[in-house]
Amino acid sequence: MKELNSTTDPIGQNLIKVISNVCFSVFVFSVLIITVIAITYQPPDPWESSRALTRFFTQVENATFKVDNSVLETGEDVASSPIEAPAGAFPLVPITEATIEKSEEKLSSESLKQSGCEDVTLVNCSDPWVLITIERFNLKTFKSIAFLDYRTPVNGSKPNECDVMWRFRNKKERSWRKYRDFRRFKIGFTNDCSYKVVHAGRWHSGVNARRLRIRVNSTRTSPKARFAPPVRDEEINDTIPVLGSDSAFKNGKYLYYSRGGDYCKGMNQYMWSFLCALGEAQYLNRTFVMDLSVCLASSHTRSHKDEEGKDFRFYFDFEHLKETASIVEEGDFLTDWRKWNKAHKKKISVRKVKDYKVSPVQLLKDKSTIIWRQFDAPEPENYWYRVCEGPSAKYVQRPWQALWKSKRLMNIVTEISGSMDWDFDAVHVVRGEKAQNKKLWPHLDADTSPDSLVAKLQGIVTPWRNLYVATNEPFYNYFDKLRSHYKVHLLDDYNYLWSNTSEWYNETTQLNGGHPVEFDGYMRVEVDTEVLYRAKSRVETFYNLTKDCKDGINTC
Repeated sequence: MKELNSTTDPIGQNLIKVISNVCFSVFVFSVLIITVIAITYQPPDPWESSRALTRFFTQVENATFKVDNSVLETGEDVASSPIEAPAGAFPLVPITEATIEKSEEKLSSESLKQSGCEDVTLVNCSDPWVLITIERFNLKTFKSIAFLDYRTPVNGSKPNECDVMWRFRNKKERSWRKYRDFRRFKIGFTNDCSYKVVHAGRWHSGVNARRLRIRVNSTRTSPKARFAPPVRDEEINDTIPVLGSDSAFKNGKYLYYSRGGDYCKGMNQYMWSFLCALGEAQYLNRTFVMDLSVCLASSHTRSHKDEEGKDFRFYFDFEHLKETASIVEEGDFLTDWRKWNKAHKKKISVRKVKDYKVSPVQLLKDKSTIIWRQFDAPEPENYWYRVCEGPSAKYVQRPWQALWKSKRLMNIVTEISGSMDWDFDAVHVVRGEKAQNKKLWPHLDADTSPDSLVAKLQGIVTPWRNLYVATNEPFYNYFDKLRSHYKVHLLDDYNYLWSNTSEWYNETTQLNGGHPVEFDGYMRVEVDTEVLYRAKSRVETFYNLTKDCKDGINTC
C-alpha cells in the first residue's frame, strides 16, 4: 500500500504542474494577443460615417445645416462672453448711476444750478441738468440697454419738449457694435423746481436730434440748404480691401478655394464650409481668397429657384470680417495674378490640390505663393467642409467669432426691438415643411395650430404683453387669434424698414450697383433670429409647444 502511494504522488504532482504551466502559457499568450491588437487596431473614423456626421452637426451648437433653417446663429450669438472691440477702436464705457452722480457733482462744484421753474411752459434743452434727467430716466426705463454716450439735447416741436440722440448696445448682444436712437421727451418740473420726464416718445421720435448735413443745391439762386437725412449708419465700412503694389502681391501667401458643391446649398451649409476654408487659411497663416458672390438656395427665394449673384455683404458683416481675418476679394486677386504673370518671366508659384483628403497638415510647410484647392469631384466629395473632417478637425478651428450678421440687418433688428421699447416676449413657431411631414413630426402641425398656440401661450406669457412671433409660416393672418390676448408683432408689420423708401433699400441698392435688392427669405431668418434672442422671455416650438423632436421622430 505504501508502494502504491509513493508511485501515485509524483504522478499527481506532475499533472498539477503540467496543468499550471499550460494555463500560465495560455494566459501569457492571451496577453500578447490583446497587446498586439491594442497597438495595431485602428477604429473606423466616425467622421467617415454620414450618420455620425449628421449626429455631430445636430449636437454641436450652430453646426447643423441639414435640419433647422428657421433660426440662424452667427459669431455674436454663440460667443460665451461679450466680444472685445478690435485693436484701435475706442471702447465706450456704459453710463451707470455712478457716472451720472459724478456728472451731478461736477455741475454742483461749477455752481451750475438748474434753470428753475419761473416759466413751466419753457424748457432750456441745452441745460446740462436736462440731459442728466433724461439719462437717469432711460437707465431706469430701459434696463436691457447699455447706454454709451449722448449728444446735447435740442429743442423739440414744443417749448417743453427736447430731442436727444444717444448711442447704445443691447446687453444681450455679445458684439461691441453700437446703435443709435433719438427720442422726444416732454420735460416738466418737480415741486423743488428740478427737471423730470413727463413723457418719453417712441423709437426715433426725436427727429430734431438727428445730425444735420449741408447739401449744395445745383441752382444758383438757392443757398446751401440744411436738411435731416434718412437715418443712416455711417459706421459701416464694407469697402473691398486691395493688395496694393505688385511686390505686395508677390510677397503674400494665399489659400484659394475654387467653387465647389456647396454653392447654392442652404446658408447653414455655406457658413459651415466657408468657416472651414477660413479656418484652414488661418492655420496655414495665409490670406484667404474670398468670392463675395453668394448663391441663395431655392428654400429662401420667392421664385423657389436658386438665385446666384447675391453679395456676401447683404447678409454678413464684411467690415468685421476684414478686421478679424486676412482676406482678399477673388476678382482683385485674379486680376493681380494675371498682371504679374504677364509682366514677369518668373511666374507665381502655385500648388494645385485636387483632393480634399490632402490635409492642412501636409500643406503647412508648402512654400508656394498660392495653394489652390480645386473641387471638381462629384458631390459630396466636392464640399468645402470635407477639408476639415477627420484628423484635420484637431488642427483647423472654425473662426466663428469672425462671422457676424450684417450691420444693416442688425439695424432693422434694433428698430423692431426699439419700437417695442425693448419690453417684449417672443415665441418661435416652426411650421413650413416640418409641419407637413407627418412621418418625422407627427404632432407638430396640430400643436402649432392657432387654437393650440392660444391655449399653450396663455399659461406661459402674461396677457397683453408685446409678443413677437418669429416664424416660417407664410400666411400673415395665421396668428390672428393671438391678437385677442396679446399685442402681436410679426416681421411683416415692419416691412417699411426695407421698403423702397428705407435706408436699407438705398444702401443695398448702392452696394448692388444701382439695382434694387430683394429682402429675401434668408434675411428674414436673420432678423427673426436676432429679435427672438432679444426678448425678455422666449417660447420655443420643440421645447414648449410640442413633444415632437427637433430633428424628427426618435431623435430626442
